[in-house]
Amino acid sequence: MTTPTFLPLSTYREYPVDEMRARAVRFNEEMQRRRTVREFSSRPVPREIIEDCIRVGGTAPSGANLQPWHFVAVSDPKVKSAIRVDAEKEEQAFYQGKAPQAWLDALAPLGTDEHKPFLEVAPWLIAIFARSYDLKEDGTKTKHYYVQESVGIATGLLIAAVHNAGLVSLTHTPSPMNFLNALCGRPSHERPYLLLVVGYPAHEVSVPDIHRKPLDSICSFI
Repeated sequence: MTTPTFLPLSTYREYPVDEMRARAVRFNEEMQRRRTVREFSSRPVPREIIEDCIRVGGTAPSGANLQPWHFVAVSDPKVKSAIRVDAEKEEQAFYQGKAPQAWLDALAPLGTDEHKPFLEVAPWLIAIFARSYDLKEDGTKTKHYYVQESVGIATGLLIAAVHNAGLVSLTHTPSPMNFLNALCGRPSHERPYLLLVVGYPAHEVSVPDIHRKPLDSICSFI
């Protein structure tokens, strides 16, 4: 059994309570501005910005620190076009028969349909994969734990990082998404978790008139 190694927590930075309050307020105000966007500009975004945003996602906590995620950042127009073709096939099946009416009714205020031009227009698509295990050099497997939870947290941090950088994003989840394995060159033990569309918003883009639930409806203090 491996003996754990511990190091001093040298990265922690404590702030005075007043500064903590101010930082919490500022971050909340910043994140309240975040909106999902479905119309993107084709303006290029430097790769190094995407790299740093993904690095933020990689700081997420994970079960046994096994970090069961893999991010594929796609900017190649041919790959983006192929992703759109396969995604729209699944979306067409969803909107024209697979989805129950209640689900379609819930989506109606958002104005979504099977057409996904943003998959080609946006400069970056980030395909996020959940890894059920790792393979060692000798071919044995290292099982991962709390995969869904870990990858979900990493995705949330990535979305926050994208917003913090001054970009917008869209979470896209055609079902099934198995086509992403072949198009992104990922092995079968990685399951497509989510496709994050990233870039600048289109000029004069509009977003649905929706509102976030207030704190007292999403949180209880006991």
